Amino acid sequence: QVQLTASGGGSVQAGGSLRLSCASSGYRFRSFCVGWFRQAPGKEREGVAGIYAGVANTYYADSVKGRFTISRDSAKNMVYLQMNELKPEDTAMYYCAAAGTCYGGSWLGFGYWGQGTQVTVSS
Repeated sequence: QVQLTASGGGSVQAGGSLRLSCASSGYRFRSFCVGWFRQAPGKEREGVAGIYAGVANTYYADSVKGRFTISRDSAKNMVYLQMNELKPEDTAMYYCAAAGTCYGGSWLGFGYWGQGTQVTVSS
């Protein structure tokens, strides 16, 4: 079983930065694909960034490319999402999730989810 805890959200002004953290208590976490997703009020959940196990290749939604960076510290069972140049449209609840594989850089197959952390960006 993989349990995930997301943290690091907050309120910032446009152009600011935040770093989200995803911690796991499962010893197999380092072998999982991990993704960050977000859901704004009235909108569907969308994938933001993903990172493979092992070689840690990454992929991103077009809306965050060049601004967000996902990384992992396997020794600490942590995955991070560094968010720079934040925009009001980045406001959402952010979730980390894990999957057995990244399925070719898609947003499918994520069966383990954390509780979410709120990010609010004001203009």
